[in-house]
Amino acid sequence: MEPITLRTGRLLLRPFEEWDEPALATACDDPDIQRFVPVPEPYTLKDAEEFVRGVSANGWREDTMYNFGVFTRGGTGGGADRGDGGAEDGRAADSGTGGELVGSVGLVRLSLHTAERQAELGFWTARGHRRRGYTTEAARAVVDWAFTALGVERLEWLAQVENAGSRAVAQRLGFVEEGIARARIVHRGTRRDARVAALLPSDLGHPQPTPCLPSPARG
Repeated sequence: MEPITLRTGRLLLRPFEEWDEPALATACDDPDIQRFVPVPEPYTLKDAEEFVRGVSANGWREDTMYNFGVFTRGGTGGGADRGDGGAEDGRAADSGTGGELVGSVGLVRLSLHTAERQAELGFWTARGHRRRGYTTEAARAVVDWAFTALGVERLEWLAQVENAGSRAVAQRLGFVEEGIARARIVHRGTRRDARVAALLPSDLGHPQPTPCLPSPARG
């Protein structure tokens, strides 16, 4: 699909561009991110170039991954600010590129053209911008877009059991934990247990296109 831009009250979410590569390299060359996120270690400018120009761009083009850089509102450009988390076609949006890079949010493992209509939410926050609510704010915009524009019917989150920060964001977004999957994540050559949670459109008051038949065990 064509890349889009999302806005919240404080943030601009857009696909990474080539001029973001130095900031991306600096943000991801952080042991706190590398501990849980499958990025190269160390993370170099070349790694950032490969991600921005290859992985991220191809993800949008091939509908396999929709990744957003999260930036503070600001920078150049003077179009009207919507401030409502709304989406705009990236080509038609105002020329503002945002201010400082504060993190990234994206949808991976997309199954939008099958009956499952599922996706997985992933995110990280750059050092110096944590504990400000940025990631929750940005992720909420992506969640709403996934349910209202993409037709996602089940959004999943998973993270290593020890990743308390990611779990806290998922809880604030309303994800319902479904258990611990043994050896679910392969990271740095070892298998790690992962917490698994899900969010349905109906959890946030959106229509649930495919009817749900909950198991009696859930009652």
